[in-house]
Amino acid sequence: MPDSFHIVVCAGMVPDPLQTLEPTSGPNGPGVKNEMLLPAVLDPWAASALYEAASLAAKRPGSKIWLVSLGPKAKLQQLMMTIAQKASFELVPIDGPIGGFTDAHATAATVADAIAAIPGLDRTKLLLFGGWESASRGAGITLQIVGERLGITDQFQGVDRIDPHDDGSFEVLERVEGGKHQLSICAGTPAVLGWATGSLGEPRNNPQVGMANMRTIMPALQKAKPATLETNSLRYVSVSLPSQQRITRVVKDLTADQIARELVEWIGAE
Repeated sequence: MPDSFHIVVCAGMVPDPLQTLEPTSGPNGPGVKNEMLLPAVLDPWAASALYEAASLAAKRPGSKIWLVSLGPKAKLQQLMMTIAQKASFELVPIDGPIGGFTDAHATAATVADAIAAIPGLDRTKLLLFGGWESASRGAGITLQIVGERLGITDQFQGVDRIDPHDDGSFEVLERVEGGKHQLSICAGTPAVLGWATGSLGEPRNNPQVGMANMRTIMPALQKAKPATLETNSLRYVSVSLPSQQRITRVVKDLTADQIARELVEWIGAE
């Protein structure tokens, strides 16, 4: 029988993108205005990782999924009311700040410590899933640092598909430059996979799965350990919304080089 997997999905919460996000500066540094009042959703890239993890676990009997998420307990509880119905998992909550201005190294250290403390986690079966990018803490390095702190050197980023084999190895389809894909073969776990969009749509809500998850989610939230993210001397001079400007001009008979030159001059004047 094929080996089972222990899949840990790193997934942060982000403000609903349909909301108006306005940056502001406060006593603790920059942030988003009224962030705690904004409805939160699971980070879109991390959501793809969760759905792919659920699909993979269903094909390998005995597999288990842990969802590691960093955020205020009250916001995590609201988020779990919807996410809990999408897939079966065990929540590992970290009670800490949210926002896009936290340091990636501090975030990765906190998440890695939480993963290392998961009881019953077999690192020889570990697949560490997460988003290739992120709408909050991505920075392009967070998931990579988490893997390195856990001693995992086999890492793949921009993953769209994973095909496990009976001998414990698996193929990984990951994005590369030029709109192409690269097919790699990994000898086995542990490994880090940063997911792009994957190939699965959002699962339907399953109330039965939600109720089963909530039996463990609520006690886990009550026991969530508080985390303070160090800034590591990171400072932001200012934060502001991108300026909006629209100047329409109709011209004819311009070459591509002339158009490109004019665009460069316009961007440089900003």
